[in-house]
Amino acid sequence: MIKLDYKSDKPLNEQIVQGIKELIMCGALSKDEQLPSVRDLAVSLTVNPNTVQRAYRTLEGDGVIYSIRGKGNFVASVPDADSKTLSALYHVLEQTVRELAFYGEEKKTVDNVIQRIFEEGVTEK
Repeated sequence: MIKLDYKSDKPLNEQIVQGIKELIMCGALSKDEQLPSVRDLAVSLTVNPNTVQRAYRTLEGDGVIYSIRGKGNFVASVPDADSKTLSALYHVLEQTVRELAFYGEEKKTVDNVIQRIFEEGVTEK
């Protein structure tokens, strides 16, 4: 289930993208599984259908989902990330860890969060 934070600065379509990626990571959505229609997901999340459509377009552009005209949207195989994407993600991770350290978080706590994420269902390729 995707949870949206309507008070967040992060746009709703980006939250939907992240939510779907998390559902795939944890195994709640599997390869070739059909996603809800734009209208159905919009109704269940109480958002404008255009917001869901933008999220689906982003996911399709990232290779996370694919669409079949007249049938809907489906989960694709987990795409291989290029070096530019990985570099950007590691940069964000590094900034986040540095900020956590600035606020006095212990390394063990940060390590536990990372370990939990991997244990919750990052599937191996």
